[in-house]
Amino acid sequence: MKTQEKINISHISGAVVAVNDQSVEEGYKGFASRQQSLESKSHLDNVSTDGHPHHVTHPTSYLDTLLHLFRGNIGSGLLAMGDAFKNGGIVFSPIMTAVLGIICVHSQHLLLNCSEEMYRKTKRAKPPGFADTVSLVFQYGPARLKPLAPAMKLLVNTFLCITQLGFCCVYIVFIANNVKMICDQYDIHIGLSVHMIFVFVPVLLICMIRNLKYLTPFSTLANVLMAIGVGAVLYEATQDLPSVESRVYLASWYQLPLYFGTAVYAFEGIGLVLPLKNEMRNPEQFQKPLGVLNVGMVVVASIFITVGFLGYLKWGEDVAGSLTLNLKPGYVISMTVQILITLAMLLTYPLQFYVPVAITWPALRKKYGQKSPVMKEYVYRSILVLVTFMLAESIPQLGLFISLVGAVSSTALALMFPPIIQLVYTYQNDNGIPPLMGLKNACIILLGVFIFITGTYESIASIVRAF
Repeated sequence: MKTQEKINISHISGAVVAVNDQSVEEGYKGFASRQQSLESKSHLDNVSTDGHPHHVTHPTSYLDTLLHLFRGNIGSGLLAMGDAFKNGGIVFSPIMTAVLGIICVHSQHLLLNCSEEMYRKTKRAKPPGFADTVSLVFQYGPARLKPLAPAMKLLVNTFLCITQLGFCCVYIVFIANNVKMICDQYDIHIGLSVHMIFVFVPVLLICMIRNLKYLTPFSTLANVLMAIGVGAVLYEATQDLPSVESRVYLASWYQLPLYFGTAVYAFEGIGLVLPLKNEMRNPEQFQKPLGVLNVGMVVVASIFITVGFLGYLKWGEDVAGSLTLNLKPGYVISMTVQILITLAMLLTYPLQFYVPVAITWPALRKKYGQKSPVMKEYVYRSILVLVTFMLAESIPQLGLFISLVGAVSSTALALMFPPIIQLVYTYQNDNGIPPLMGLKNACIILLGVFIFITGTYESIASIVRAF
């Protein structure tokens, strides 16, 4: 197979995207789901006679993949962990964050295993992505479940779009909040909603970039800015810490759903694991006990716990939805950090935005875009940006918005779909489900349902109370 030029793009909130350097006219073909766009990084030079790939164009090492995993999981959710710990308690939150990390990693292993099994059974050129894996498991599952395959694929893609557009809404609120703090330091007092209007203009312009190739430098710069900014926030959070006894050990019951929503939002990296494994030089190193996934997620969870613990311990009940909003105004380091992370989020927005466009536009283009497709795509992009802007204007509370996005969509992707597909696959192949597996998966699904219902309800109720 002819080797094709590829462009690698990684960014801070859970996507490592790579596409063929193709014409603008073909820019979105082949992107039926978020994982398809992610996995196109693993195009093959050669395919064996049984349909299985045996050579990846640019295989990555253990360390390369580990670094990609860090970049994919450490993003805006990290800066919200202080607010999460406020809603959980300084003793409860570290323990529960570790437990959630273990559950999320286990779910990622379930997804990887099911993808590998479907890959072998269907003899595809490459392992299927998230949505295709779910669809194939139902398609090759029990007869009464086969008709659900298209609907399950649509459902996964819908949650992926909700998640990504939710990220975009969070970014608008995040950027506007930080810009407002910077302006306030210069006695320029303007309402947050007005700042969002000013943010809307550059966001709209940058989202008119239709080719991922031109977003590559933005992604690289965003990673650097985010790393510097987070490091500075951590340094500030460690200065003059109060005693642990001054903080709430276990928050009230009505606050706990907000903790769960934010924590699951932070762990939303399940869409990253398939493409990272597929592009490794030695893919078997990804899932070993000391493989990339386990080692990387232990480090990521440790960072979440550290940032959340220090953030809540330092600022207590005043901790904001982003730790950058707690930095002392008037200091050079505070303003520098806010500018760096604000720019990082601005540059990351079009990468998050690319995924829902890639999922939804091809079908719309086929139906409505035969004439003037480029112009119609620009209009469609503008409408989607406007939707995220209107949602951000409606819910300007950053912490509550993050919790709502986590509760609505992240729980379904990270906690519900993986155990469901394992149960369906096992039932079909083993003519039954082992009791221990059934109990374990039922507990994970029920946890997901609990967070989905209570987190969504409490987030919306808190948003109403905030108004």
